[in-house]
Amino acid sequence: MSDEHYFTADPSVPFKRVPVTVSVWGHDLDLVTGSGVFAQGRLDIGTAVLFRETPPPSGGRLLDLGCGYGVIGLAAAVAAPEAQVCAVDVNERALLLARDNARALGVAERYRALLPDQVPADATYDEIWSNPPIRIGKQALHELLLTWLPRLAPGGRAVLVVGKNLGADSLQRWLGEQGWPTTRLASAKGFRVLETRRAED
Repeated sequence: MSDEHYFTADPSVPFKRVPVTVSVWGHDLDLVTGSGVFAQGRLDIGTAVLFRETPPPSGGRLLDLGCGYGVIGLAAAVAAPEAQVCAVDVNERALLLARDNARALGVAERYRALLPDQVPADATYDEIWSNPPIRIGKQALHELLLTWLPRLAPGGRAVLVVGKNLGADSLQRWLGEQGWPTTRLASAKGFRVLETRRAED
């Protein structure tokens, strides 16, 4: 199964659950991944870089954009007991796994996994965390980011991990050109960790 299936709404491959244990921000998380979902049976390299190169959020309203089986938002919910996490994906199988994982970790009361159109139109976030689906194509990626970045509260930030060979540096420039000043927090294993901030109103 190629990862190209991971941004489809209803993957056609048979559903097989695959457990994985990841150590993130000082916590060992026992999670379940699955076929038809990004990074089946593993923590992908980009997300591992994101975790290693950043401290966890301290709390607030968080969005995990393109959540897959939920690892970023779930790790944030475990590391920051005050956090309220919304996880978004178009892959319904990914959302199912993310909800199951939230229940298993005991954070389901603070963690919601939703399709994009299920998110309240007026919802805003203090931070957005994402390993964005670069392979949906540049135009679709740009539309995705310009849809969700405006949901940042004043002074909020987005933390993104993007492969250098998948256009991280050009994306950083483009975000700045769109009025979203973006800096590089870290670079490791062929990935950039980028931070985009919304100005204080």
